[in-house]
Amino acid sequence: MLDFLFSLSPWPLAVFLNVWLMSFALVSLWAVRRWLLPRLRVNSDASLFLAAATMQSAIVLYGLVAALTAVGVSTKHSQVSDTVSREATAIASMWRDLGGYPQRERDALREVLRGYTNQIIQEAWPEQRKGRIPSAGVAWMDRLLAQLLVFEPSSESQKLLHAQTLSVFNHMHEARHQRLDAVNTALPGVMWLVLLPGAMGCLLLCLFFPVEDARFHAILMVGLAGFMAMVLFVIVSLDRPLRGAMAIPADSYQLVYDQLMKR
Repeated sequence: MLDFLFSLSPWPLAVFLNVWLMSFALVSLWAVRRWLLPRLRVNSDASLFLAAATMQSAIVLYGLVAALTAVGVSTKHSQVSDTVSREATAIASMWRDLGGYPQRERDALREVLRGYTNQIIQEAWPEQRKGRIPSAGVAWMDRLLAQLLVFEPSSESQKLLHAQTLSVFNHMHEARHQRLDAVNTALPGVMWLVLLPGAMGCLLLCLFFPVEDARFHAILMVGLAGFMAMVLFVIVSLDRPLRGAMAIPADSYQLVYDQLMKR
């Protein structure tokens, strides 16, 4: 089920979660009011107090877990987005630095850097969206490093520029590895065992009240189900920053490629 959820784009995901929880709430409400509540003695004050306390405790605990989870995935999503931006910035900085090299070395190095950037946009990003770690970038990085290492600066200014370029390369390499490490980042499976069944469990506990007007009860249940669906929507949307239909786009690299590298 999780893979199905992460394959959906935002609107279908929001609709699916709302329909799923609202339908569950309404069907459960009908079944409980028809077959279960008439067989239970829940009209005493003690019964109602215990039901209310149990329901409130469950919803508070679930809300706490969901809120902390949402904050956690949001923070991780922002960190991965920063990593993507940092790698794209390093690529742009290296392209600028290579402008100070002699023409033959500059053209050769820029050609490799252009190929590496295009590979990220056209090959690596589609692979990441499928949950696969791309490997084609390794050859491009090795080629770029090999060409940098064989260059012999002939002046003090070239030595300073070359040292700066190597430093930028190291930053780019570090950001690339952090990006690849983030491809499979996701909440542990045990968290989804709390979040998804937990939402249904909270809805079920809200049914054990002898509300006289079934329509009023249904409206409250639908509202609560919709709220829970939106919380789950936020968590699902942010849980896997580089995978699925809602992954971070390659816009940062595309911007660098379009503004600096297109011939």
